Amino acid sequence: MTRMTERTDGGIAYDDIGRGEPALLLLPGWCAPRRVFGPLMPRLGDKRRVLALDWRGHGESASAAGDFGFEDLVDDAVAVIAASGAESVVPVGLSHAGWVVIELRRRLGADAVPGLVLLSWMVLGAPPPFVQAIEGMANPATTRAVVNDIMPMWANGVDLVELQTFLDDMAATPDEMWARGAREISAQFAREGRPVDAIAQLNPVPPTLHLYALPPDDAVLEAQQAFAAGAGWFEVHRLDAKTHFPMFEVPDQIATLVEEFAGGLER
Repeated sequence: MTRMTERTDGGIAYDDIGRGEPALLLLPGWCAPRRVFGPLMPRLGDKRRVLALDWRGHGESASAAGDFGFEDLVDDAVAVIAASGAESVVPVGLSHAGWVVIELRRRLGADAVPGLVLLSWMVLGAPPPFVQAIEGMANPATTRAVVNDIMPMWANGVDLVELQTFLDDMAATPDEMWARGAREISAQFAREGRPVDAIAQLNPVPPTLHLYALPPDDAVLEAQQAFAAGAGWFEVHRLDAKTHFPMFEVPDQIATLVEEFAGGLER
């Protein structure tokens, strides 16, 4: 399948493959280029149109002019949707790109964004150890130490060449970008609270799918399942994977679940 790299007028690079709507709009997390979705794109593109972007200052997109934040990322995503001509998209947000996913639904509405997919996120809120780590990452004096600590945690002992290469490249992201991302992630949790509660306040509440592998604790899965039981719009699956980036381990499983979800929205 041929992958076409396009650019918005503002210099945001994105891939565009496949056909069929709603299209899937793949959104990386902070400090991650769009190639994090490399194993997923051809599998998803077999069934429908897939768009995957690099945020400003990331990957192949244009450098950012000065500081930027969450709202600017939302603008990047909106620009890609407009440039692509897609009439409806299901945003698929990796980690804290989930905040962009939620805001896209707010801005564009149910017809343009009929459902949401979240990958590897803290949908029930940020636990205290994460809050402490993100505060350390936001502090320029300790940014690099925190980044060095989280990389092996995300790999979780899994030895995959493609995953390790990606993590090495991600770790090479300048400290300034890591600190910026931490600042913006912390601000969004402070502003919005738990992601599931922010989604529940949307009207109408969108069907939402969460796929993750870490943490492996059964209690975390059971808490999400309990929430799903009381909220018919939420669905969760723990993947057969061990890392923070399960698309490198189980791309077929993720592609199947995402396509089933997107296909259900059409019906």
